[in-house]
Amino acid sequence: MTAFKYFLFFLISLNFSFSNSIQDQYRSITTKIIANAKTDSTAYKRLEYLCDTYGPRLSGSKNLERSIEWILKKMKQDNLENVRGQRVKVPTWIRGQESAMLIRPFKRKLSMLGLGGSVSTPRRGITSEVIVVNNFDELKIKEKEVKGNIVLFNVPFTTYGETVIYRFYGASKAASFGAKASLVRSIGPWSMNTPHTGVMAYDEKYPKIPHAALTMEDAMMLGRLHDRGEKIIIKLNMEAKTLPDRWSKNIMSELVGSTFPDEIVVVGGHIDSWDVGQGVHDDAGGCIVAWEALRLIKSLGLKPKRTIRCVLWTNEENGGRGNQAYRDLVMDQISNQVLAIESDAGVFAPKGFGFTGSDRAKSIVSDIHKLMEPIGAHNISDGGRAVDIAPLNDLGVPVMSLKVDDSKYFWYHHSEADTFDKVEFDELNNCIAAMAIMAFIVADMPEKLPR
Repeated sequence: MTAFKYFLFFLISLNFSFSNSIQDQYRSITTKIIANAKTDSTAYKRLEYLCDTYGPRLSGSKNLERSIEWILKKMKQDNLENVRGQRVKVPTWIRGQESAMLIRPFKRKLSMLGLGGSVSTPRRGITSEVIVVNNFDELKIKEKEVKGNIVLFNVPFTTYGETVIYRFYGASKAASFGAKASLVRSIGPWSMNTPHTGVMAYDEKYPKIPHAALTMEDAMMLGRLHDRGEKIIIKLNMEAKTLPDRWSKNIMSELVGSTFPDEIVVVGGHIDSWDVGQGVHDDAGGCIVAWEALRLIKSLGLKPKRTIRCVLWTNEENGGRGNQAYRDLVMDQISNQVLAIESDAGVFAPKGFGFTGSDRAKSIVSDIHKLMEPIGAHNISDGGRAVDIAPLNDLGVPVMSLKVDDSKYFWYHHSEADTFDKVEFDELNNCIAAMAIMAFIVADMPEKLPR
């Protein structure tokens, strides 16, 4: 055998030994975490209370700030360490009253939601013909028809990343061709007459025009009418307004490490939501998962070598001010941010984690995944970045996102349907177990996760 083959055999053997070491060392702990998570109703009851008591939690709202104070109080009662709020100034957008009425070819109220950041209509509203387009290219082709009218982007859902551009950029694209207002087909694959809101933005080169979402059903109906050559007239009323920034907080709590307390493993989600529904899967559930992971580890008497820090970010939905503030807070100690794990895809049945980092680190977390086979969360994939941990990843911190069976996530996303009744007890608790296992083992390993 050549020297190279000996060396290769040594590396394979070393990796096999390390893999077995992780699984052998942490198997009994993993079993305890899973067993306790499955039978504990604390998280489920807290998620119910949070959502039913405080409701939707848009940045700048009293609902959000009251929910933050309740969480801080409860974290202290859990005897978590270093419980604190980090003050953050956040944008304040108020929806106000709004409506869309089909005037022609027949009269009918349309289900709609204004999009976050939109301006209002004039006080008397906007009554105008609707020009339906299926993409930006078709918008340009119909340029002469668009001027002075309302544009409807009737774009079928493919993936969120591909389709959401019409929500985000649609208003300014339509305004660039002289439209008075713009509408989008709600971003989602399924609907029961539920419009979906979300953030949008303006290009300062063009006038700011009102921008709202219609249900899939209404958008598709208008598309069929348009294709048959019917003239469509809608009256749109929106009282939306943006107020000066208000103070909010990121929420933080910790289990301080026994050996390397300055080395931090972050778990978290975002506590703000849109102003409809209860913001359960997006993202109160993710916050409860991260918080409960710490409480569960503590309740089992486990003491990791490194600190596990729960961060519940504010203002993810319409500004990202919370994640920027946290990044700035830890900038001087960024080398000690070992790993950041986010849950922001709903609390459905967990499938594993997405990971963004070095190949060496991926190999290690892949071995940890195998311990989660009893709850079906043992699949590792590429792509660990999510909105609130992306700023840390930009600075070199490895990141992970909890991956779940998200087949129904966009049914409820940013709509009145994102409510507590959509949460399954076992699925929530399995998410908690997955988060607790990954965070604890990475925080407790002899060596820091490599970059």
